[in-house]
Amino acid sequence: MEAASSIFSSLISTCFILVIFSITIVDAEISDSKTIGRGLKAYHVNLPLMQMLTEQELAASSAPLFVNDNEKDIDIIATYSDASGTIRTSRVKMKDLSASWVLENPIDGDPNKQKGSQVFKLKDSYQANTTFEENVEHFIDEHHLQQDETENRHQASWSPVKFKRQMLRQKRKDLRTAELVRQVKEADKQMEATAAIENLKNMDPVVKGKYSIWRRDYENPNSDSTLKLMRDQVIMAKAYANIARSNNQNDLYHSLLKHVGQSLRVIGDANSDSELHPSSLDQAKAMGHALSLAKDQLYDCRTVSRKLRAMLQSAEDNVGSLKKRSAFLIQLAAKTVPKPLHCLPLQLAADYYIHAYQNKRDLNLEKLEDPSLYHYAIFSDNVLATSVVVNSTVLHANEPEKHVFHIVTDKLNFAAMRMWFILNAPEKATVQVENIDDFKWLNSSYCSVLRQLESARVKEYYFKNHPSSLSVGSDNLKYRNPKYLSMLNHLRFYLPEVYPKLHKILFLDDDIVVQKDLTPLWDVDLKGMVNGAVETCKGSFHRFDKYLNFSNPKISENFDSDACGWAFGMNIFDLKEWRNRNITQIYHYWQDMNEDRTLWKLGTLPPGLITFYNLTYPLDRTWHVLGLGYDPALNQTEIENAAVIHYNGNYKPWLDLAVAKYKSYWSKYVRFDNYYLKLCNFSE
Repeated sequence: MEAASSIFSSLISTCFILVIFSITIVDAEISDSKTIGRGLKAYHVNLPLMQMLTEQELAASSAPLFVNDNEKDIDIIATYSDASGTIRTSRVKMKDLSASWVLENPIDGDPNKQKGSQVFKLKDSYQANTTFEENVEHFIDEHHLQQDETENRHQASWSPVKFKRQMLRQKRKDLRTAELVRQVKEADKQMEATAAIENLKNMDPVVKGKYSIWRRDYENPNSDSTLKLMRDQVIMAKAYANIARSNNQNDLYHSLLKHVGQSLRVIGDANSDSELHPSSLDQAKAMGHALSLAKDQLYDCRTVSRKLRAMLQSAEDNVGSLKKRSAFLIQLAAKTVPKPLHCLPLQLAADYYIHAYQNKRDLNLEKLEDPSLYHYAIFSDNVLATSVVVNSTVLHANEPEKHVFHIVTDKLNFAAMRMWFILNAPEKATVQVENIDDFKWLNSSYCSVLRQLESARVKEYYFKNHPSSLSVGSDNLKYRNPKYLSMLNHLRFYLPEVYPKLHKILFLDDDIVVQKDLTPLWDVDLKGMVNGAVETCKGSFHRFDKYLNFSNPKISENFDSDACGWAFGMNIFDLKEWRNRNITQIYHYWQDMNEDRTLWKLGTLPPGLITFYNLTYPLDRTWHVLGLGYDPALNQTEIENAAVIHYNGNYKPWLDLAVAKYKSYWSKYVRFDNYYLKLCNFSE
């Protein structure tokens, strides 16, 4: 191989020398004429090559070429390869060429043109019949090229070896580039796949379990392959068993039922392959054998399809029933007071009266009506939840001595609430606890909701027709929650009457947690609006048509169904503007219109949307993040960056229903070392 390569290289070198055409001027009259070099190439079928050189190349080439204007003949030395690939040389005369070969743009007799370089082409006028594939082309600069440029141009002589090397180098570069591009694409795909896997790991969907590819626990596609196979086998065995029974094949029917029972015992409560019994693979093989026999005897595409469709319909009915039962139980659990939470107010109230704390007077009374301070309104009957709101707010306040908390509770919990804040008063901040029954102006003659709650129609709805089954549905169950009967829930619409000397107040629900200093809210310019709140609509979700009955002309004629809803739970109210616009009167008007509950169902958000329609200034979303009480798939970063997080929904943080990963945001503000919490068995 090396010898062949050496011979080939020698031939190429010889070719490079002999590839030159020698053209001699035979006219003796012009002995002094200037030579003109020309690069000439002609391609035979097997790569013959002709090249003409200028006089400057004569020293470097052993085959010079001279052209005179009056040339009589031209000696041509040509190299070419024959059909066998052997390189050959031959000498021809210009006169020996046929008449079809002509010199293009020959030099005329003008002596001025003889001094410059000229371009000639040796061309076969009958190319279609010749054995050459291309015309012979010559390239030389036209007019008065600089001598150094001419020398540089002709120093780079053409070589087939160099040309082949260049082609090979270019091919290697192209291959390397393609390989690098492929590697980069593979690396990008790998990074995207890794990022997607990490995102999936951080997800915590509502439904938990492993036997499902859309759940977080399904991290390895093969982690429960055996379990999935066995469950699928059970489904098919039940289908074939029913078909066998209808065909009176009792032996096959009993055999399949036996295997179904054995598979179910092996599966048990397993959620992954690691939890299966060691005999699971043997049972799967046995079931597979039984299904193979059943398929051979019973398989009919139409029959099996009909049976599986019937089983699917039955499963869907069962799922619907379970969903309804689940909704009923969740609503029941949401309005049930846990034993520790029931114990706490009883212990506090007992000690309140035993130790005569009812005679203790509130301090810092002058702060309670000072409009230059930061005032909060919290209306709740939950002592522990209210303490978390106050503790978290004071902890993040830059100037806690300027914060005043106005807590209103009902008569049943007043003693416990006051006792708690007497014994656990926040450092520097001021807390006032009031009993809603002491507001004598809040009566049925003034308050529309109170009048409706005392009506026979509402009493019949809540008490005489209380459901004992699931037939009423989850929506009706939701609105039978006792909170809708409590005036504490509607007291937010009477803030100017409750605090007549204040100019601004921040309303907080008892199921929120404060994570930042809230004092900048008092500096927000509400642009003449009454209410400052975070909007909750995203796309078509949580707009007015979700809360109000737009089939009623009273609603459709006065409100936009696409108007964006907003959140109750953290609202800054301009009480001066409230009084100027007589907002409470607007609230009373629409409550009277909804006495038969045809405009909206019970609750405070729908009348709030109506009352503050076009009077709500949208706050930045980072002030208030909602959904911790019902949505386990919230963005963790948004929660951590929010000023206030809201556990709106049924999964309150003090209930066992709470979403586990959200509970720590609330529990870290609970003082579990407190005497009363220990007494009532509160634990983290």
